[in-house]
Amino acid sequence: MENILLLLFIVLFSGRLAVRFVLEQINNRYLREHGKDIPAGFEQIIDQQTLARMMDYSVEHSRLGAKESIVDDCLTLVVIFILLPVLVNAIVGLNVHLIWQALIFFGIFAVLGGIIGLPFDIYENFVLEKKYGFSTMTWRIWITDLIKTAIISAIMLFIIVGALMTFILYFKKSWWFWGWLFFTGFQILLIWLYPVVIAPLFNKYEPVKDEMLKDKITAMMEKAGLKTKGIFQVDEGKRSRHTNAYFTGIGKTKRIVLFDTLLASHSHEEILAVLAHEIGHWKKRHIAKKLIFMITGSLALLYGVYLAVNWSPLYDAFRLKQTPVYAGLFLISLYLGTAGFFLGPIAAAISRRYEKEADFMAWQLTGTAAPMVDALRRLAKDNLANLHPHPFYARFYYSHPPLVQRIEYLKSLDDEKMKKQQE
Repeated sequence: MENILLLLFIVLFSGRLAVRFVLEQINNRYLREHGKDIPAGFEQIIDQQTLARMMDYSVEHSRLGAKESIVDDCLTLVVIFILLPVLVNAIVGLNVHLIWQALIFFGIFAVLGGIIGLPFDIYENFVLEKKYGFSTMTWRIWITDLIKTAIISAIMLFIIVGALMTFILYFKKSWWFWGWLFFTGFQILLIWLYPVVIAPLFNKYEPVKDEMLKDKITAMMEKAGLKTKGIFQVDEGKRSRHTNAYFTGIGKTKRIVLFDTLLASHSHEEILAVLAHEIGHWKKRHIAKKLIFMITGSLALLYGVYLAVNWSPLYDAFRLKQTPVYAGLFLISLYLGTAGFFLGPIAAAISRRYEKEADFMAWQLTGTAAPMVDALRRLAKDNLANLHPHPFYARFYYSHPPLVQRIEYLKSLDDEKMKKQQE
C-alpha cells in the first residue's frame, strides 16, 4: 500500500508540474502570436509601444513565477525525501511536549519557505516592478513589512497549530469536529478583524477626501440601498503605482477600499463605476457565499484527515520510522496541495461568475456600460495587463474574466438595452 501511496503522490506532483509548464508555454506563445494586435475598442487608449510593454511585462512576470515554482518544487522534493525523516527523528529526540514538537516542526518549514521566497520578492519589487515604473517600494518599507508579516505569521502559526494539537491530544475521537468549529470561528474572526486591525498595520486607511466624489458615492450607495459608511482610500502609492479597488470585511467591518493611485488617475465617473462593481459583490453576498462553501468543505476535509492521519502506510511511504501526528498532518497537506491544484479551475470559474454578476450590478447602478468600460481600459493600460491570455490559461487561473471579454459583455448589455428601447 505504501508503494501505491508514494506513486500517487509522484503522479499528482508530476502532473501539477507538467500542467503548469504546458499552460505557461501556451500562454506565452499565444501572447507572442497575438500580442501585437490591439483589441477592438483599445485603439484610442494604447499604441504599439504600450502594447509591446504589456507583452514584455506579462512574459517577464510569467517567467519569474515559473522560476519560483520550480524552486518551490525542488525544495519540496528535498524536504520530503531527504530532510523530513532526519528532522522528525531530531524533533522527537528533543523529549519536549508534543505541542511544542509540532510548533517547532511547522515553524522550521515556515522559516525555510520564507527564506526561499525572499530573493524572488526582492527581485520582483526592486528589479522587475521598478523596470516597468510600478514599484515605489523603499528598503525601509520592505524590511518593515517583512518584520510585521513574520510576527503576524508566527502568531497565527502558534494559535492554529497549538489549538489543533490540543484538540488531537484531548479529543482523540472527535478532534476533527472541534478543530472544524475552531477554524470556522477563527476564519470569521480574521475576516472581521482584517480591515480594522491587520491591514492598518501596513497602510493608512481614511474616508475618501474628495468632497464632490463623496457626494456622488453617497448618492450611489443610497441607490443601492446601502449605508455610506465604509468607503475608504488607502495609501498604496507608497509601495506601487498599480491601481485597484477591493471589498473586504464582514458585518460592521465591511468596507470598500480604493487605492489612492486609482483616485489620482481616474475620473469620478470611472471611480464610481469601479465602486459600483464592488457594491455588486456586497449586494450579492459573494464573500458570505465563499465563506459558507469553505466552512462546509473544511468539515469534510478535516474528517478525511482524521481518518488518514494515523494510517501507518502513509508514514511508511516516506520512510518515517517515527510517526508523530504532526508529521502525518504535513504529509496529508502535500497530497491535498497537489490535488487542490487540479481543483483550482472550479474555484476560478465560480469567482469569474461572481465578477460577472458584479459587472452587471455596476451596469445597473450607473445605467450605462461606458464608465466601467473606460475604467477597465484605463486599468489595463495603467497596470500593463495581458490583453491576450490563452483561453485555457484564463479558464485555469483567472479569477476575473479577461478584460476584453468583460468589456464585450458590458457593451452587450447596452446593446440589449437599446434594442428594447427601440422595440
